Order: sequence, then C-alpha cells, then structure tokens
Amino acid sequence: MVVGGEGNDMERTSQPKIRLEPRNREEAAQRISIAFRAPQENFTIRDFELGKVLGVGSHSKVVRAKKKGTGHVYALKIMDKDYIIKENKVSCAKLERIVLDQLDHPGIVGLYFTFQDARSLYMALESCEGGELFDLISKRGRLSEIEARFYTAEVVEALEYLHGLGLIHCDIKPENLLLTADGHIKVADFGSVRPAKDSRVTVPLNLLSENTRALAGTAAYVPPEILNSSPVSPGNDLWALGCTLYHMLAGASPFKDTSEWLIFQRVISRELIIPEYFSDEASDLIDKLLDMDPTKRLGAGPDGYLALKLHPFFKGIDWHNLRKGSVRKLAMEFIARKNKDSYSSTQNTTHHSGVLSQQLTGFDRSNGSTSSSEAHPHLSTVSSIDSFDSKWAEFLEPGESVIMTSKLKKFRKLKSKKVQLILTDKPRLISVSTSKLTEKRKIVWSDNPSSINVQVVNSSHFKISTPTKVMSFEDAKQRAWQWKKAIESLQKQ
Repeated sequence: MVVGGEGNDMERTSQPKIRLEPRNREEAAQRISIAFRAPQENFTIRDFELGKVLGVGSHSKVVRAKKKGTGHVYALKIMDKDYIIKENKVSCAKLERIVLDQLDHPGIVGLYFTFQDARSLYMALESCEGGELFDLISKRGRLSEIEARFYTAEVVEALEYLHGLGLIHCDIKPENLLLTADGHIKVADFGSVRPAKDSRVTVPLNLLSENTRALAGTAAYVPPEILNSSPVSPGNDLWALGCTLYHMLAGASPFKDTSEWLIFQRVISRELIIPEYFSDEASDLIDKLLDMDPTKRLGAGPDGYLALKLHPFFKGIDWHNLRKGSVRKLAMEFIARKNKDSYSSTQNTTHHSGVLSQQLTGFDRSNGSTSSSEAHPHLSTVSSIDSFDSKWAEFLEPGESVIMTSKLKKFRKLKSKKVQLILTDKPRLISVSTSKLTEKRKIVWSDNPSSINVQVVNSSHFKISTPTKVMSFEDAKQRAWQWKKAIESLQKQ
C-alpha cells in the first residue's frame, strides 16, 4: 500500500513498509499502474482525536476518529503491520485498499484517504453512525419480516453491484452491515474480498491470482463449497445472505453451535431448522439461498439478480427508489437511542428454541448494596452466569454490584485455566481462579476505549486488551458479544 511520507521519528525506524512497488522485474511485468482516487496522505495518528472502538478484527481495529482542524469524523481502520506480514496477509491488505478505492455505490462504505507509520496502516473510511446491524438485531432479539425485507433488499442491491464488477465480498454478516445516520445499510469490511478473473475492477495480476481458494469469512456464514476447497464465486455471498436473513428473523445464525468444528459439520450436512413463525415466503427464500449447489442459489442462476428480486418475499419493494424512500422506523429509533443506551442487558437474543438470557434486578440486596441499575440507569444488573453464590461477594467492595459474571476459560500460551470473570459497576474487572479462590487478579480499567478494549474473535472467544497485555477468554455459553458491550457501556462515550 503506497501511503504517506516519512515525516516523523516513528516512520524512520527500521519497521517494514508495505508497498505496492514490485520487488523485481518479473513481478513488475505482472503489475499494472493504479492511480488512486483516495489520496495517500502524510498524516500521523496524532492528527486525529480518537474515540470509541467501533470494531475489532484479527489484525485490525476500527476507531471513531475526528480530524483535528477540520472536525471531520471518520471510521479509522488501523491495521497492524507485524501481524499482516507474519500471517502472510499483505496481499489482502493491498487488495482491500485497491478495491475500496474503485467502488462507488450508496450501499458500500466509502474510502477517503490512507496513511501509515512504522507500526500500522490506516484507512479513513466513511463513518456509519448507526453502528452494526448485529447490534440492532441483538437489541430487539429479532426483527419483523417488514424490517428484515427492507434491510435484505438493500444488501441485495449492494451485492448486485459488487457481483456485476466481478467481486465477491466473502464475509457478509450482520456485523459487516452498517447503518448510516439516516438508517440505510452499507456493506463494510472488504478484508476478505476476492476478485474474479474477469473482474472489471483494476487489480494487479499477482493479486488477482492469489487466494482464490483460501478459506475466508466467518464460520457461521461460510458456505459448504468453501469448506471443500472450491474456488470462490458469487454464490458464496448469496449463501451468507441467506444466513443473514435467517439471523434477522430468528436472532441467531442458522448453523450456530458451540465450536467452529461443530458449525462446519452442520453446514456440510445442511442441518437447517426453519422456525414455524417464519412466513412461507421467507422460508422459501432462505431455502433457495442455502442451496448446497452454489450455481443454483437464487441470484446465481441464468436469470441472475432479476430472479432474486422477483421472489415473493420482496413483494412491495421499489427497487428503483430503494434508498430514496422512507427508512424503517425501527432503525431511526435505534440510532437515536444508541449513544444513550449503548448496552441493554434485557436484549432478548431469541433463538428458534426460545431460550432467553437470564436477568436479575439487583445483586446482594440483603447487605444494603446499591444496585447497578441505580448507579447506572442505562444498565440492569445481569447474571450471565453458570452459577452464582456468596463466595464471589467477598471480592466486592462495599456498595459495589455485579454487572456481569461468568465462569470462563482463560488461555495463556498452550495452557488454560477456569476463572470467574466479574464486571462490577465501580467499574472494575476481576479475574478469580475457580480452583484457588485466593488467586485474584484485577484487570487494569480505563474509561478510554483505546487503552482497554474487547476484541471478539467469535461468539465464544474474546480478548481483553490493556496497554500491558492481551488476555484471551472462552465463554462456553457464547456470550463474547455481551461481554464486549457490557464493558464498553461502562466506558465514557
């Protein structure tokens, strides 16, 4: 990625640069000249006021950033160079920048400029103030079919544009579908994008031929053919679209399970349960999108997206004025409340089995302690736990209440141990060994999301990063996202 100059001490270090220039003549013969529309600036991270962390990936995080001097707000994607090089992700980083630079569609996040320093690559992206569609679904438990129809239609429109250019997104899921301030959907995170060989997007030949069979995407949305090492195709995104529609209507992905291996087994065997409350039209569309043959999925056949748009589920959708019409009321209400109510423990994450998260209205009222709902009106005290008894109360201070606690596995190198992780309204994070109750560790707290943040790897695994260490945890009850939101809700917004 050719970005930025070298105007500061950090940039003069010997850290490796990631550039598009060819390493030799043979590689140069494969290359083509690309004139970027989004400029490659000489900015440094000190030119921005950093806000809350908007998202975390395996090698990157997205932070809300305001440009000093102009006041313009961006979603700043920060990518770790060492990790990119170590994990052989250089081509993916280059490809994401090259592809985003050439896209121009109201349903795709825009790229404004890039820069870099000795440690990181930066992409200033369009800020979608409404947050992730995933959060909207979690807030409500599940969406109505009217709401799901509207959002699915906007995703269909964006995918039609991408596939028309010969691009496969490869990671469509509710977390990568963002809501604008006026409630419309934009597709984000092109870190897994793959161009077809006949792609209309200008891509260097060496990147065009790489990773066409690599496993990309998120386990619960990966199609069966990718697990069998077949080349990527537009049908991959259509499968993920079917999973996403299911998630909107049911509150969980159709192949959800306790581990990636079990998820993959369910995908390969198409172990799919359609809830009875799905309409016939929704059930039929999901069934056609989750066809085991990628060439037979609705939208991938000879009639292409016309057949998909004509499906009865989309009856009433005005495809020509989709983004000009009124936005669903649900989204606007959610966005208006988002900063005031960034986390609600009463989010009824409803699965087709009807299981709801357990909740309490207070903790240990007998000793006169103040409940967290009184100290923090936007929160309810939650017991997202396997069991809770008085032995954990000894680790609390007078008047301190529990916001969230679970028995987790904590990983260190190749070993793991069971701990009780406790989040309190002080706020504090406490990790207590379940085998040695005297072994208690306080996790350094900060109201600054840049100093302590939660990175969700998948629904079961999450990491808590502090300035001095990164701690990895596994939650067998798949509450990684709840931990993230609970911690972030106690940080200053």
